[in-house]
Amino acid sequence: MFKHYFRIAMRSMVRYKSYAAINIFGLALGLASCILIFLIVRNELSFDQYHRNARKTYRVTSLGLDYNPSVSFAIAPALKKDFPELEHVSQYYYWRESMIEINQERYLLKDIGAADNEFAKIFDLEWLAGDPNSALEPPNTIVLTESTAKQYFGDQNPIGQTIRMDNDWELKVTGLIKDLPSNTHLTFKSLVSWATFHDETTNYWSIQGGYLYVTLPDNISARNIEQKLPSFIKKNWGEEVGKEGKLLLQPLTDIHYDQRYLNQTSMPRSKKSIYGLAAVGLFILVIACINFVNMATAFAIKRSKDVGIRKVIGAKPIQIIKSALSEIALQVIIALALALGGLLLFVPYTERFLGTRVIPTQLLQTDVVIGLLAISLFAIMISGLYPALVQARFNQLQILKSSFSIAVKGNTALKRGLISIQFLVTQLLIISTFIVAKQMDFFLNRDIGFDKESIITFDIGKNPEGLRQLLSRQPGVKDFCFASVAPAYNINYMPFSAPHLGMDEVDVTEMKAVDENYLPMFKIKMMAGLPIIKSATPDSILKIVVNETFITRLGIRHPEDALGERVTVGDRRAEIQGVVADFQSESKHKKIRACFLYYNPERFRQASMKLQSGNPKQTLASINKEWSALNPESLFNYEFLDNKIARLYEQEQTLYNTFKVFTVIALVISFIGLLGLVSLMAVQRVKEIGVRKVLGASVKNIVMLFLKDFVRLIFVAFAIAVPIAWYAMNSWLQEFAYQINITPIHFIVGLLVTLFVAGTTVFIRSFIAATNNPINAIKEN
Repeated sequence: MFKHYFRIAMRSMVRYKSYAAINIFGLALGLASCILIFLIVRNELSFDQYHRNARKTYRVTSLGLDYNPSVSFAIAPALKKDFPELEHVSQYYYWRESMIEINQERYLLKDIGAADNEFAKIFDLEWLAGDPNSALEPPNTIVLTESTAKQYFGDQNPIGQTIRMDNDWELKVTGLIKDLPSNTHLTFKSLVSWATFHDETTNYWSIQGGYLYVTLPDNISARNIEQKLPSFIKKNWGEEVGKEGKLLLQPLTDIHYDQRYLNQTSMPRSKKSIYGLAAVGLFILVIACINFVNMATAFAIKRSKDVGIRKVIGAKPIQIIKSALSEIALQVIIALALALGGLLLFVPYTERFLGTRVIPTQLLQTDVVIGLLAISLFAIMISGLYPALVQARFNQLQILKSSFSIAVKGNTALKRGLISIQFLVTQLLIISTFIVAKQMDFFLNRDIGFDKESIITFDIGKNPEGLRQLLSRQPGVKDFCFASVAPAYNINYMPFSAPHLGMDEVDVTEMKAVDENYLPMFKIKMMAGLPIIKSATPDSILKIVVNETFITRLGIRHPEDALGERVTVGDRRAEIQGVVADFQSESKHKKIRACFLYYNPERFRQASMKLQSGNPKQTLASINKEWSALNPESLFNYEFLDNKIARLYEQEQTLYNTFKVFTVIALVISFIGLLGLVSLMAVQRVKEIGVRKVLGASVKNIVMLFLKDFVRLIFVAFAIAVPIAWYAMNSWLQEFAYQINITPIHFIVGLLVTLFVAGTTVFIRSFIAATNNPINAIKEN
């Protein structure tokens, strides 16, 4: 029996090739999107859960004025001493890049971690060579990931090879591990042994710190340890530190989602965004299934005479349903095969376009296979049941003696409901994408408080005066300055207070050492007073320029009133000589901090340079050559400032790219679905159209006949979409300290795009129906 149904389905698909191709393509696109989103969401929700000790591993974090994922190096030794019951205590430090030398060739090694021997006992690293129990124990050792070893040593065995790092350390390769999976917050590509570095700070507030992980025994809870931490701080660092310092235990499996902690190696991702993406996948699948229903129903009506003949010769309704379901199941299976084939081609590019690495072998994992089967069954039942029932309900006598459009009216309420859902989902996606796009534009281009265009940053090197002369004579350099860091970088913080102004509690300020050209080059606006002035000798009282937030913390409203005021920064007295407008040093997830700038050439580490328009590659090549001559033992490495800023919003950029991709897919699927709906209407109303034309109706009248129903449904869907989109996107925007305002234009864009896509599709198909010969339509039986 199954073979019989299969043969009928195959004959039908061969006979109606164009219908089958459109139907299968639309469903394949929907299935591929849904499966890809399922893999991404599955990956996002499984972060760090693959470690055997994941459920009892915590990161020790600090809470002062805000949440900090790293702690001072002083914490770990004291923690090991005072909490011997902890199974493992491991320190980890990350830095972005270092210069390395291998066989007298220099390279830039990126994503470096430093870890002690306990690290491999907490985290499940897949070791390919070396002893996990001792590889990170001795000083001057390094463990490489597989791809890093391949990059620098090719097919050679890296074990025992020597790497010289930053002209300071001779590191011996003692281990080789698999590349880290994509679902971990760890981002290193090599690990240097902790013993290589000898930082023995005892200061609780030291900014020289890293990440600290602990594994608890089964019989001790995190709450039990946390209750003892206040007394632990007081015992080791005194009552004063105990009043303001606080340590927390953050579950390992929460790190990827906890947005209280922003200054870390990988930005956390909101679970709202992940669940929103899952909803997008479900919506796209529903749209694809709705389209399949509409196309299958239209096709079923077109084949009504075939069904009528089968019923006349004895076919029972259940047989008609089985036959219809078999045909639809075959199309779903073909669509699934095409979807999987397309996914295998696209998967290697998911990390580039969507920010998530998906491995093809994930498609073979048990839960994924079960998910695919569930999705396929869902698609078959949702897409196939209604068209099958439509065919089973055909009145064979009416069909054979009159037009099938009279014999089969279809369920108008259901059709309208389906198309309304389609328009609703499409508008939700368009509105959401537009709002995310506007927020991204706000992040990157508006209200950052300084100029970032055509500016690069790089290390000053060992000869600042030589570099200054070099840059001064370069025709491709428009302007330059030296500083501890450029505006978008932040590494130095210190306490500040002003008891005479009523500010008794200590606050935290960012500190930047800058030269006299810093403010004009970055176009940071002066609000009052004097800019940074070059000074040959340091003053006993530090002359500082502060931002607006700094004087707000002092309780001063007007910039002019702050001039001449004295404050304590760190352990020094300072006098405010100028006030500048706030500028963004951190991401807009956080409120702008207090910041002061001062002149101190001894702390200059970074050069910033604005390029002339013209030939920047030639300018950079020339600077590279001359900078390398000034610093023969180092590599010239630069970064565009706008790229640095963009890194602050990688998660949001990923979300934006994802929404863009799947919104376009939803629009394509909607286009196919509308084509099916209008085709169904044209088939059902073919005789009506013919009669109207004979009675004098114009092509315009007939096109408007089709359009008016769709326009009405679009506005109904719009009325439902607006409050849903507003609630969802307003909730997402609350995650940022600075955000755009949602305005009516964001919703109107969604309405206009939907009207354009729907109007174009309906017009094309209805125009074809309206220009057909009316005599042929009236003659049709």
